[in-house]
Amino acid sequence: MDMSAYLLARALPPARSKFQDLVNELSSAGDCFNELRFTLAALNDLLSELSVAEFVDAVSEIEPGKLTPFSGNYLAAMVEMAAARKRVPPPVWTREVAPLESPWFAVPFSSLRPHLMKSAPVAFKRRNLFVDAAIGDRV
Repeated sequence: MDMSAYLLARALPPARSKFQDLVNELSSAGDCFNELRFTLAALNDLLSELSVAEFVDAVSEIEPGKLTPFSGNYLAAMVEMAAARKRVPPPVWTREVAPLESPWFAVPFSSLRPHLMKSAPVAFKRRNLFVDAAIGDRV
């Protein structure tokens, strides 16, 4: 490894770099869940596999203003949920993301809404997002 590659790796650890790349993908995508789902799945995988130290470093700084309200809230909820599971406080930037004004449900069927309202993780409910799975889960 040459000196510049070494310095770059030290300046931007791999977990932080990967997290930033995925956040950039979210910011360039639209608000359609189908357009975001693969990036959100990759974020789920990353947040689940990081050690506590890697997690704290990777998620510590982003610019939530570059994200849409939907993607910003989904990302903040995922990070808050991962922080709770890792028993560390969520990063400060998550408090800067205002909850959605209207509820968003992961499925279009109104008959399933009561189930989603009951089963959604607290981090998602606080942000007006009603999903059935969370960090580390697969559907």
